Amino acid sequence: MVLLLNVTCSDESLQSYITNLTSSYTDKSNEASVVSASVLTFVLAGLFFNLNLFSGLTDVSAILDPKVRLVLTSALSLFLPVMSYFFSEAKSAPGTASYSSYTGVKDFSLRAGLILIWMLLVELLRRKVDNIRMQGYSGTIQRLGRVVWLGSLVFFNIQSVGRKAVFGILWILCATKMVQRIAFAEVIKRSYVHDKNTRVITSYMAQLLKADVEGAAPSLSGSGEELLKRCNYIVTGEDSMVKEATANGYELDLDLDNGVSGVVTVGKIWKLEDDYESHRIFVDFDGDQRLRRLCLSFALFKLLRRRFENLAEITEDEARDCKNLILRGLCKCKNGEGSEEALFQVMNDELNFLCEYYYSVVPVVLASPFFLLANYFLIPVVMFALFLMTIIICGYGDVGYAFHRIQTDNFALRSGLPNMTICLLDRVTKSPSTFFSLVDLSVTCLLFIIYFYEEIWEFLVFLLSNWFMISLIGNYTSKNRGHVSPTISGTFRRLMRLRRKMSRGRLCFRQLSVLNLRWPVMFGVPTTLSLMVRTVHVPTNVKHSIKEYLLAHDHDIGLTNGKSALQDNQMSSLSWACESKSIAEVILTWHIATSLFQERCPPKIKEDSNSLDAATTLSKYCAYLVAFHPELLPDNQDKTEDVFEAVKQELKVQLGCGEYYVTRWRTRVDKIMEFGLEHGVWTEKKMVKNGATLAKALVTLANSNPGVVWKMLADVWTEIIIYVAPSSNEERVKGHENVLVQGGEFVTMLWALATHIGLYRQVSDLIVQEGVHPQT
Repeated sequence: MVLLLNVTCSDESLQSYITNLTSSYTDKSNEASVVSASVLTFVLAGLFFNLNLFSGLTDVSAILDPKVRLVLTSALSLFLPVMSYFFSEAKSAPGTASYSSYTGVKDFSLRAGLILIWMLLVELLRRKVDNIRMQGYSGTIQRLGRVVWLGSLVFFNIQSVGRKAVFGILWILCATKMVQRIAFAEVIKRSYVHDKNTRVITSYMAQLLKADVEGAAPSLSGSGEELLKRCNYIVTGEDSMVKEATANGYELDLDLDNGVSGVVTVGKIWKLEDDYESHRIFVDFDGDQRLRRLCLSFALFKLLRRRFENLAEITEDEARDCKNLILRGLCKCKNGEGSEEALFQVMNDELNFLCEYYYSVVPVVLASPFFLLANYFLIPVVMFALFLMTIIICGYGDVGYAFHRIQTDNFALRSGLPNMTICLLDRVTKSPSTFFSLVDLSVTCLLFIIYFYEEIWEFLVFLLSNWFMISLIGNYTSKNRGHVSPTISGTFRRLMRLRRKMSRGRLCFRQLSVLNLRWPVMFGVPTTLSLMVRTVHVPTNVKHSIKEYLLAHDHDIGLTNGKSALQDNQMSSLSWACESKSIAEVILTWHIATSLFQERCPPKIKEDSNSLDAATTLSKYCAYLVAFHPELLPDNQDKTEDVFEAVKQELKVQLGCGEYYVTRWRTRVDKIMEFGLEHGVWTEKKMVKNGATLAKALVTLANSNPGVVWKMLADVWTEIIIYVAPSSNEERVKGHENVLVQGGEFVTMLWALATHIGLYRQVSDLIVQEGVHPQT
């Protein structure tokens, strides 16, 4: 090893290059700017490295968390001007100029070149932060300005041919990526499949429902599969339906069977299994109907987008049709076995489509075989041609001369990165400045690694995305391909296998126990930073309870805050606990009672344990919504926040400030139970007292049969979570849109379902008399 170091570092030209590389750190006059540039780039590289390392290849890996986006956007907005200043200082530093070994042409220092490389690489990594769907042209102008500025630094400051060619290649890469992003955004803005899609779908649904009314409306009878086979919700190909724009939307060709062959509906895809011999490959791949349900999710996603873009309310006819499709169709496929999993998979995939459409940093919304070929195979060929052209222009038209100068003018390429690293390691113990140069070299290598990783990551996310799968299914169905080549079949099979391995885990939601509050809960603080919040999988019992509730109340779609569940379980004597006009007060009262009752009367048989899982998890999730997402609840947000603060203050007063923070759980439960009254009565603004009173009533009822009480609690919490979900209020819709980028909330999934099937809450007669529509 020692011999290798000696041989490597004995080269005088290499020694001279290393000395020049480390000279910026030996010059004390610009020490602050040199160190600051390295530290800034090191921190930014570390952020990008961690972001890429832990992003994972999941169904939502095309999404960047808004908090991370805010940090990176702020850092990147400062990076270019700050590094431009450091570049200017390094370029003009006396005694640091480098010379071409071939012509002796004076050029800026190696330090300035290193900073310029960092600026170019960070600009390449910037797309990890920017959404594909750029809003307005201000972002485009900013991107163009940054790239033009970097181009001026490259072509007006570098004199040697070889260095200009290498830096020119990096700049061409930046410019090409910028043009790609602008092209993506413009295609999305002008496409009937993307930004204009909501208006097309609005016109389509209006004309489709009108045709059903005027003609013979499809029968509501039949099995679940039969209803889905008659569904005309569009999956792909709606752009081929558009004839012309009208004053109220678009004139469309609705002859789906004969006129518009490119349109693929949910029904066409579900009908493929009827011709098994012709579509054996698809039916065999989709034995669990997951792909068909994915297509249904995509169709529902297109319908739901209208609510986010304030284009149209869901009409009663459409809600009735969609409710029939979901509750009588989807939920009753294959005799209803596992239908709750199918229902929530459809809704979860729909939310993923929404997340990726509005917040994706990868062009998954454009996914198609054609885009795959053009963007990931043809454009690299064009870029390679531009690289060659850049090299030739920098070499004044002499190809051989240009390539020769690339090697002679760039010592790092000629000597090799391993030799430079070995020589720096040899000198690191002798010169502190060498250590910093080694760090700079490591940061540069790390930025290159991150860039190549991002390219591979983007390609894999694109290939494994639900959007690409929808495009493949749409192409297959529209062209009626009954026979597929073995190569395509094998590729599709491997893609499906890889998708299953890289797919997301089970549906989760967060949990919060109000009785265990010990530390301050501040609104707007990320829940991941709270020690009181934990994440659990949504129990199958919860999904089953929600599905059964919707099926049982198919015709009675007006919801209550738990009173109906009490009446159905013959426990109307407890309805006083639902009398409050504030759903936040009702939630916290029943949450405290459920937590106390769990300690006093834990279940003894498995059936009761199932009810306990549903009741306790929904209880803690609703408490979490009150604490961290009041904007998603029906109450005025300020009212919800006041209610939660009142509960914390009541706990502090009753327990004592010291015991509030340090009391053991069992002692805390015993003391809170003492607050309760013997007779059920509502006390205004005293949720802890009301909860303890309700808990005592539950314990009394449980003396004869605890299982009945646990079943009632499960039913009450199921009704409460469904009561909370629906809303057409624009403020609530905005709240659901804001949490989408964070991966969405379980209640957002229920809100989407409620929107589709036309669920609404009952409101008081006073509000109705004042002229407010009863649907809220």
